[in-house]
Amino acid sequence: MKKPSRLSHVRNIGVAAHVDAGKTTLTERILFYTGASYKMGEVHDGAAHMDYLAEEQQHGITITAAVTRAPWREHLLQLIDTPGHVDFTIEVERAMRVLDGCILVLDGVRGVEPQTETVWRQRSHFNLPALFFVNKMDRPGADYVRSLAAVKRRLNTEPVPITVPIPDQDCAIHLIDRTRIRFIGEQGEQLLAEPCPTSLWDRVADLREALLLAAAEVDDALADQVLAGLEPDPDALRAAIRKGTLAGQLCPCYGGSALRNLGVQPLLDGIVEFLPAPLDRPPSLADTPAGERQEIRMGSDGPLAALAFKVQLWDGRRHVFARVYRGTLKPGDAVEFQTGDGRAQREQVARIFEVDAGKKTKLDQAEAGQIVLLAGLRFASTGDTLCAPGHLVNLERIATLSPVLGLAIEPTAGTDEDKLLEVLGKIQQEDPTLRVEEDPETGQRLLRGMGELHLQIVVERMEREFGIHLRTGRPAVAVRETIGRAASADALFAPPPTADPRQPERMARVAVVLEPLPRGGGERFELRPRLLPEGAELDPVQWRAIEEGLRGGLGSGPLQGAQVLDLSVRVTEVELFGKISTAEALAAATAKALRKALESAAPRLMHPMMRVEVVVPEACLGAVLGDLQARHAVIQDTEANGDQVVIQVEAALEPLLGYTTTLRSLTQGRGQFSMQFDRFDVC
Repeated sequence: MKKPSRLSHVRNIGVAAHVDAGKTTLTERILFYTGASYKMGEVHDGAAHMDYLAEEQQHGITITAAVTRAPWREHLLQLIDTPGHVDFTIEVERAMRVLDGCILVLDGVRGVEPQTETVWRQRSHFNLPALFFVNKMDRPGADYVRSLAAVKRRLNTEPVPITVPIPDQDCAIHLIDRTRIRFIGEQGEQLLAEPCPTSLWDRVADLREALLLAAAEVDDALADQVLAGLEPDPDALRAAIRKGTLAGQLCPCYGGSALRNLGVQPLLDGIVEFLPAPLDRPPSLADTPAGERQEIRMGSDGPLAALAFKVQLWDGRRHVFARVYRGTLKPGDAVEFQTGDGRAQREQVARIFEVDAGKKTKLDQAEAGQIVLLAGLRFASTGDTLCAPGHLVNLERIATLSPVLGLAIEPTAGTDEDKLLEVLGKIQQEDPTLRVEEDPETGQRLLRGMGELHLQIVVERMEREFGIHLRTGRPAVAVRETIGRAASADALFAPPPTADPRQPERMARVAVVLEPLPRGGGERFELRPRLLPEGAELDPVQWRAIEEGLRGGLGSGPLQGAQVLDLSVRVTEVELFGKISTAEALAAATAKALRKALESAAPRLMHPMMRVEVVVPEACLGAVLGDLQARHAVIQDTEANGDQVVIQVEAALEPLLGYTTTLRSLTQGRGQFSMQFDRFDVC
């Protein structure tokens, strides 16, 4: 596929949604209608082009963000199909980081769901222009207008309808062109556009009015025409909607059914017409090693700046996905980047590939605006900025969440211990939300992740790709610690002298005061101590040692050795004893004082609290509510949606382990639920 040379003819977009809203099915149709794929793969058959991992085909869900390319109307669409399950939200986060726009897919029956809100927040963080596609409009209970109202209410944005699906007639009404589009042919590949009959137009008149008013808010000249009752020119309408979309004022909305091949081609037109090209996006901001802020403007001029946004093992070898923001990159070029600990690391790119889901094709050069796969980088990791040597900059890194669930693992064959450690290291490079820890009480190795499905998939991949068979224990919920009241303590660090002259005497005293903070308050440090004796001063190394003593002490609380959150720590007094008050002595005295204060501050455990949405048939509502209350869940809201009831719940994670099986039993297999981490809190 030849790449258009002009960046104005490129669209880097992602497809995101709540699990089971139909993202991958929509992407399959996009690939088919653009000619990028010769057949439509179905998720339920395990044949989706974008779900190329064995685990994705087996479970029928998207697990890893897949990149592909498709041509449409002389434009190149670079698409990333992202997972919908909350356990794999890091895939959405790092995809959003390198995209220029996105398509959010809604279930026409359920409307805005919990993960839709999460994806919307991720999109908002990067200010990405967005389109909505209301999918599954052929299902009983689907309601296009209700879905748009939910977008406006729950996402606080202005949805602007562009097409209105009429599933029983296999057509959609285009509100800008005032046409009825029929989708005919065996797979909906032929389009027949004709003037919309009056009877149908009357049904969508209110939505057309909403479209005109939204466009008028953006364009004053258009507003005068609308207020005068004149018919605006379609091109002027499109220009106003594009302007509003790029500014984040509104979101064009399309409707249809991807599975029934209805409404996809107008969405493709919307991608080209309303979503930004790379040059339409504001320049990216980067920091130099000296701390100066610099604008990175998209283009081939200037030294290389590319963001490594994902590490992936491909055919057993380490590869890095990167988005090029400035300059060009060729095989054999050296790149330099700043590691997390501040070191400058230099490596050489061996090969460059363009990617189509599970296939890769060699490239001679990568240019600004492209998303490519790089081979040969041994040390570059997620969030590193790859630069031309001598021109180091750091683009905004990719935020990762802390894991909330742990699984005890060990190899079934004792001889696989070393191999297990090697494989765990590789898996962690791929997925920054995974942690490997050792339980200090039992000595067991714990694999920590974002949820039960996340850990299950990781274990399955390790067995399939690396041949390591594991024994696993019951999932253990990650906890945090906090304090219940204010406390103070001071400690003298003065180890007994030894006869070894290589062990010099060390001594220091530190006093601290702790105070609890509201939930989500994090950790606050105040380092303005009274120094003893009078006139004493701390050098920068000693100040840093005190802060490191605090951070180290809060990394392991007194109850279960978990991280301590939601408190402020004030260092009130530091006593020095001349040269023997070394940085090491100050760090040790600080940690000792902090430990004493934590033990006397009524320490408490905090458990992960989840926001849960349960969808059940109305007939099963009583049984499900009773079970949730038995799990100490707080019922926040119930809402009827046809013959289904949506229950909004807040609950601790631990009582919800294995809830899928219970819910199926209570609802004869018709109930489903989704949950996402909200905060750590005292239960």
